[in-house]
Amino acid sequence: MIGVIVNAMAVVIGSLIGLLFKKGIAQRFTDAVMIGIGLCTVYIGISGTLKGENTLILIISIVIGSIFGTWIDIDKRLNDMGECIGKQFKASSGNSVSLAEGFVTGSLLFCVGAMSIVGSLNAGLSGDIKMLFTKSVLDLTASAMMSVSLGIGILFSALVVFVFEGAIVLLAQYLQPILTNSAIAEITCVGSLIIIALGLNIIGITKIKVANYLPAIVVAPILCWIVTLI
Repeated sequence: MIGVIVNAMAVVIGSLIGLLFKKGIAQRFTDAVMIGIGLCTVYIGISGTLKGENTLILIISIVIGSIFGTWIDIDKRLNDMGECIGKQFKASSGNSVSLAEGFVTGSLLFCVGAMSIVGSLNAGLSGDIKMLFTKSVLDLTASAMMSVSLGIGILFSALVVFVFEGAIVLLAQYLQPILTNSAIAEITCVGSLIIIALGLNIIGITKIKVANYLPAIVVAPILCWIVTLI
């Protein structure tokens, strides 16, 4: 769990650095930074989607995942959690909605990706935490930049990082048979498509309820497993 703890702490430290410098930065600069982060997020998403090997699995995963995610309304639940945290800890801006936006955006960006899943699997199966350490450096930088625009909500997304990656580490031995190289490639593809949607939201082009598509990440490896049986 050392790698998971380091990754979560990297998000906390990066967020604190961003919040420290936020006070002296004019709004027009934070807006420009936010658009830049959104563009980088879209690029990261596009790069990841190219790793997919079966377009049909991508389509079916997104369709089934979006139906299930919309049914239980994951996006609303995450936002409600962010607003609850905002009420308890009082965001620096005094706006719990702003905190919720940062919380949801950070949670999705730091968890929906191959490095998070594969790194946690490596840590759980062999104790190899190199990938999680590499991800920690990237998340430290990203959280510092994002907290300038999205505020303290990014800091609290470290809780989701810890729970998500920690669960994969603890369940790694049980997940290994399902998470083959092919399955990981499809998870990366599906997750990257979700990241593209997140990037478009950050830029302000769309208002997609990105979290409602998260179940697609679970559907993808199941479909890969079914294909191997056929």
